[in-house]
Amino acid sequence: MPFDYLLILGAFLFCVGLFVVVTRKNAIMVLIGIELMLNAANINLIAFSSFDPNALQGQIFSLFIITVAAAEAAVGLSIVVKVYKHFKTADLDKINELKG
Repeated sequence: MPFDYLLILGAFLFCVGLFVVVTRKNAIMVLIGIELMLNAANINLIAFSSFDPNALQGQIFSLFIITVAAAEAAVGLSIVVKVYKHFKTADLDKINELKG
């Protein structure tokens, strides 16, 4: 696969993720948008690391990003579940107080 296609795919995924984060009001959709942006960064890291087959920095950074994304998804979803139980909504505009 040509290098340009991978960069275009990464840029497209990042833009879609950014669009989802900016436009959606649902907390779960915002988390999905963040995951899309992290995966776009992974695609770009792997694409750039393909230039030097002996260097593994891109793959190692991608593994770190995948680990951070998994932790972010677990913690983020647990926070969303607790907020939903308290406020009975996942709409970010309706959740405007932090006091119980």
